[in-house]
Amino acid sequence: MVEEVIYNKLLEFIEEDMPFGDLTTNILIPESTTVKARIVAKQKGIVACIEEVVYFMRKLGLEVDPRVRDGEEVDRGKTVIEVVGPARTILSIERVVLNLLMHCSGIATEVRKLVELVRRVNNRVKIAATRKTLPGLRYFEKKAVQVGGGDAHRYSLSDAVLIKDNHISIIGNLEEAIKTARSKTSFIHKIEVEVSTVEDAIKAVEYGVDVVMLDNMKPEEVARVIEELRKRGLRDRVLIEVSGGITPDNILEYAKLDVDVISCGYITMSSRHIDMSLDIVEVVKK
Repeated sequence: MVEEVIYNKLLEFIEEDMPFGDLTTNILIPESTTVKARIVAKQKGIVACIEEVVYFMRKLGLEVDPRVRDGEEVDRGKTVIEVVGPARTILSIERVVLNLLMHCSGIATEVRKLVELVRRVNNRVKIAATRKTLPGLRYFEKKAVQVGGGDAHRYSLSDAVLIKDNHISIIGNLEEAIKTARSKTSFIHKIEVEVSTVEDAIKAVEYGVDVVMLDNMKPEEVARVIEELRKRGLRDRVLIEVSGGITPDNILEYAKLDVDVISCGYITMSSRHIDMSLDIVEVVKK
């Protein structure tokens, strides 16, 4: 089950945080103590990975009442999750759970802002993540992107063929790389190629790739690629993705063009977290 994989991943995070137990909590808090606690948003944002955290807490034997769902916007002071159970368990998982929720909610919030921003000029373009994710957090970060209204892109190297500059450098030329990929790739996998010049973009489409990634191109260069593809009757044969150095400051320049996907590494690497806290609100039993 996917849920079990997620549970085991979160359990790894807990084991990293307390490999030999929670020394402070075990010294101060009796094993019999039961408490009620609330996870509260300390600023406005879009919450993400609530489902995963709730599942994890319940697997640990806690009574959990989620007050919001993934994708909801919350205001400062809003209770996100209420939980009742052994104080030792709740205190020991507090930091890991909060870190995950804050980080993922920050990503979802940033993606939602970008999606709403580009919709003003282009309703068709997708905002996508990249593989620039933190080790161990890829599932959660990609989930947060989707919760925010974006596209996860590849979850792993096994999802699609994406021919990058280093592949081409080793093979020798773009044409040979694409021909080899097409001859060996299953029908179910798409082939994408990363290019940095107008000439290579046109060649890639002529060689029959499914997606062309225009990497680190300025908006005027992207516009030229699109214009050249139209002239040759090739534009409708390919999806155009732009990537590299795209931020909220310049994203509209790309969104105004006839592109299909805008991928941004910064949404997973640089989004600011949404602050949250876990507060004990009642000692049910000492």
